[in-house]
Amino acid sequence: MQTLFQRGPSATLRMLLLVIVSIIVMTVDHRWKHLEFVRNTLSYLLYPVEYVVDLPIRLYYWTDETLSSHQQLLDENRQLRDLHLQSRVQLQKLDILEKENERLRQLLSATPKASEDHLIAEIIAVDVDPYRHLLSLNKGSKDGVFQGQPIIDAHGVMGQVVFVNAVTSTAMLVTDVSHAIPVQIDRTGLRSVAFGTGQIDYLNLKHIPHNADIRVGDKLISSGMGQRFPRNYPVAVITRIDRNVGETFVNVRAEPLALLDTSREVLLVWTQDHPMPEPVLEMADE
Repeated sequence: MQTLFQRGPSATLRMLLLVIVSIIVMTVDHRWKHLEFVRNTLSYLLYPVEYVVDLPIRLYYWTDETLSSHQQLLDENRQLRDLHLQSRVQLQKLDILEKENERLRQLLSATPKASEDHLIAEIIAVDVDPYRHLLSLNKGSKDGVFQGQPIIDAHGVMGQVVFVNAVTSTAMLVTDVSHAIPVQIDRTGLRSVAFGTGQIDYLNLKHIPHNADIRVGDKLISSGMGQRFPRNYPVAVITRIDRNVGETFVNVRAEPLALLDTSREVLLVWTQDHPMPEPVLEMADE
């Protein structure tokens, strides 16, 4: 019975022995590398356990990186699409500005006489009535616009102003059924009057005798008669001549040279009879 209750070494002594043994083992391993094989073997045996333990963490970081990369790619793709769209819009604006500058250059080069003054006006509205050919312009009496003032584009006479208020005005095209313009054939000087027909693509010339020297392709220019339109502005070109037997005059159809249905800017013309107001006078009126 006495041997059953015999006590062994104390816990302190056992801990001290373990510390001494550990120091000896570390010293031997450090100096002579005797435990390198044991350490490698233990590492090899414990690797699957470490891998399984570390797998959830690895999976978490891989998922987070994958999702982040996918979202980043989506964001970059969206930004590139936005930049592409903005670039296309800028290119369209540049193309529009280039065409607008070309139209303005053509307008400024369309004036045959340097003694006349001109002002560029924009078309802001078109009359929806199919039987009236009227335009609204963004210039009015404060800009010196007057009733009866001629308007032209880069290709020819478009019409004349018929109504004016302070900031806008209304112009009637040469093709309106109420409009007429004195013209003459550029080749021969024969005078006539071109009447609007209500159709945007042709005018009628009246009171031309059968024996008149007139041909298809002849250009009509403003004659200056009536002191409304200045002389020598292109108006139309003759496209059809009908010489019907029994009628006193021939029927002549001419196509306007001005781009009546596509022009976006026009030139308001001041002549010597109606000079352009001076800016000083406009400031004094204000």
